[in-house]
Amino acid sequence: MGVRLKILAYVCLSTGVLWAYQIPWLPCNFIDEAVFYNSEGLVETKHSNREAMLQFGQKGDSPINPNAVTFLITSLKLDVRRFVEGVDSIDQLTCELQRYSTEGIHMRWPVRGEHEYNRWFTGKITDTKNQITVLSFIRQSTDKPPTGQHDYRNWTAIEDREILTTTVVMVMRTQTPSIKASLGSEKKLDCHFSLDHKAANVAVEWHKRGERTSLFSHNSQTGKSQGSGVAQKKLQTGDASYSIPYSKMSSEGIYMCSVTVLPLHGSLEISLQIEEAPKVSLNTGSSLTLTVGEEKKVICEAERYYPLDVDIQWTHQDEADVGRRVGAPLPKVLDNVLYSSHKPNPDRTLSLSAFFYLSPKLSDSGRQFTCTVSHQSLRVPIKKSFTLTVQEPSKWMFVAVFLGVVVLVIGLLLLLRNLLKGIS
Repeated sequence: MGVRLKILAYVCLSTGVLWAYQIPWLPCNFIDEAVFYNSEGLVETKHSNREAMLQFGQKGDSPINPNAVTFLITSLKLDVRRFVEGVDSIDQLTCELQRYSTEGIHMRWPVRGEHEYNRWFTGKITDTKNQITVLSFIRQSTDKPPTGQHDYRNWTAIEDREILTTTVVMVMRTQTPSIKASLGSEKKLDCHFSLDHKAANVAVEWHKRGERTSLFSHNSQTGKSQGSGVAQKKLQTGDASYSIPYSKMSSEGIYMCSVTVLPLHGSLEISLQIEEAPKVSLNTGSSLTLTVGEEKKVICEAERYYPLDVDIQWTHQDEADVGRRVGAPLPKVLDNVLYSSHKPNPDRTLSLSAFFYLSPKLSDSGRQFTCTVSHQSLRVPIKKSFTLTVQEPSKWMFVAVFLGVVVLVIGLLLLLRNLLKGIS
């Protein structure tokens, strides 16, 4: 980065929260492409990464970075920066520029440009901290008419250090590119769009990847709508958000919000993942009393969680260390823990148990045992504990054991005598 860029970056980054006018430029990766026929006569595409700048200003402005390809945005009628206002620094934003093919559709854009024809590009800006994705369509006005072929077959070459005078004509934005939902929850998949002109012929569609039918579609020209989930009145203000009233396992997947204003077609992906937190329980209360020589199967069960990955760990801590904040050793991990298999439930959630057999000594009394369950749906792990109390066998127990042994011996002697009589 040159000295001038470093100074500008310092000015932008030192102002705290940035507003649109405080973002005079964005460094971008321009993914250029060249389409050609290979030796077998098949069409191939070669991509190359080029240094570029998205610069906001007036026609004739000098480039911020003279060594990069400059996309000079000259009209602020539709200012893409307003869709990422409030970021803490430019470092939060990533920018990717690409050529855009109209797939052979050549028609005038309602807002007249300097020349009759257009070349198209897309700009994708991502706010990595706040999870915002902005897709913009960038127009470069040109006096060169289309060749009659698909534009990607004959892209106009862009030289290094070239300045492209452009405008933004359509913007799409989602604040939920990745969203998580628990079973039964209501979720809204955010999708907004904005154009540089009113009364546009707009087609909006929602569909889920892997499914043939649309979830919702609307055409402003015909006024017809199909499906549900989108408030049609809000479409007039550019709000095409889709609502899921009750999240189910089948709700999980990739959703596509598409907006078409010919010859442009934009689409944003929104990933919805079901997450269900485990319900954790022990087969003991908060305390457990055992007698020396007695054995107990202690079970920690994590139930109805999703997705699969869950971690259950048993630890123990001596009575003297329980509750100590300073100088206490870390709890020790039990090494005799066994695990069940992941048990599927009817609602496709899962359950898992971790258990061990406890045969305590008298010195184990007062020890605290803790089951810790970790899962991606939990901000902090769930912990369940119990305190062990160990008792010595009572005198009556010794008497009962002694009498039991005596009865057993007498029974064996009588059996042996009867056997000997039968032999004689």
